[in-house]
Formats: sequence, structure tokens, C-alpha cells
Amino acid sequence: MNDYLKELAELAEINEPVGETYYKGNQRIDEVTPKHALLGTHAGRRTFICNALSLGILPQVVMKWTGHSDYKAMKPYIDIADEIKASAMEKFNQL
Repeated sequence: MNDYLKELAELAEINEPVGETYYKGNQRIDEVTPKHALLGTHAGRRTFICNALSLGILPQVVMKWTGHSDYKAMKPYIDIADEIKASAMEKFNQL
């Protein structure tokens, strides 16, 4: 399924370059990859979780839907949702 998602994303021209840095031993390796090559089902799962939380759905409900068993695993997603909500509130300050 991930291969099909990558192919669809390539056909949709989702080609933005994405930089990755990792280390092998003490050697730093920098790679630039087109975004379509990195997409997979887990990206959809993360997007679903972040969107659900930013819509105000309770984390406990999202955890049941996604099978997360502890709050610690959901914390990174909740932090992202909180940033999205804070950014949305900033729009009121511009009025």
C-alpha cells in the first residue's frame, strides 16, 4: 500500500525537497529526498490524529480510535494541536 501511496503522490507532483540528517557512527550524512518518496500510511495516521485533536476531539477518544494505550504516546500530537490552536487564536489579535 505504501508503494501505491508514493506513486500517487508522485503523480500528484508532491515533489518538495525534504532534507534529512542522520549519523552513521560519527559520520554526518545529509540527504535531500522528494516528499513523495517519504509518504506512507503512517503519515496519514499522524495527520488524522493531529486534525482530530485540533478540531477539539478529546485525546481519550482519539486514543481509543487509534489504539494508543498511554498518554505519553499521544503527548507529541497534543503539543502540535496546542500550537495549531494558539496560532488560530493569534488571528483574533490581528483584528
